[in-house]
Amino acid sequence: MKPRYTFGGDEHLFVEVDEEMSLDAFFKSLSMTRIISERAIDGVTEVCPANASFQVKFNPDIIAPETLLQTMQSIEAEAEGADPVLQTRLIEIPVYYQDPWTHETLMRFRERHQDPQASDLEYAARINGYDSVEAFIAAHAGSPWFVSMVGFVAGLPFMYQMVERERQIQVPKYLRPRTDTPKLTVGYGGCFSCIYSVRGAGGYQMFGITPMPIFDPDQQANYLSDFMVFFRPGDIVKFRPIDRAEYDRTVKAVEANTYTPKIREIDFDLRAFNADIRGYNARLEGMINDD
Repeated sequence: MKPRYTFGGDEHLFVEVDEEMSLDAFFKSLSMTRIISERAIDGVTEVCPANASFQVKFNPDIIAPETLLQTMQSIEAEAEGADPVLQTRLIEIPVYYQDPWTHETLMRFRERHQDPQASDLEYAARINGYDSVEAFIAAHAGSPWFVSMVGFVAGLPFMYQMVERERQIQVPKYLRPRTDTPKLTVGYGGCFSCIYSVRGAGGYQMFGITPMPIFDPDQQANYLSDFMVFFRPGDIVKFRPIDRAEYDRTVKAVEANTYTPKIREIDFDLRAFNADIRGYNARLEGMINDD
């Protein structure tokens, strides 16, 4: 699909790179937004990236809409030839699957769910063809995830599973949104996993919870002292299942401000990934486990 350009009112241009999410669409969107930022186009005041699209805010008194459109189309052509190698971070996120807090919450909202007789994990496992919840958890934690955007609420990452399309987990959102979701819930909706950065309403299926804060407006956490939001578009996430004992130890380390996430700086090559997805993911697994 060729990118589709749509004006939103007098001050916004929406660029839809593709109708469906893919790493290729994300990389093209990322390349275009980076070129826009580097070029510092007079009149462009903000660029907001999303999963396979982005929006540009501009001042029409400084740059005419048609001029901006032509500029975006030239940047599109330039982005086509961009090197698909991204300097990014590989991050391990501990997850306590089947925790008591999300379970208590999901039980309060069963009347809003597709299957009131099953937990979210049981439902997700069944509709994706897994024989057990344990097998489903192994699939969710067994492959890396690409952070395609951060937003909706402050600090919340949308993560796209880095596997062949036929192996991607698909789970619908609740029939009606909940009015409550525990902070740091690992959720799932459509083809995206997420982590709820704050407590609040939500409609994604709830699989577990992480003890690792990802949003700190007071910037008290040692690893959030530079910026209150932890995730960045392009980050690669590897979930690691943990038990209650490790969850409690990590919570105490967070409270003592001694916890540091496991992070590796890497160069992600989209062409090499597409050529051998499973082999590339195995190498990523080795990188995050290499102390």
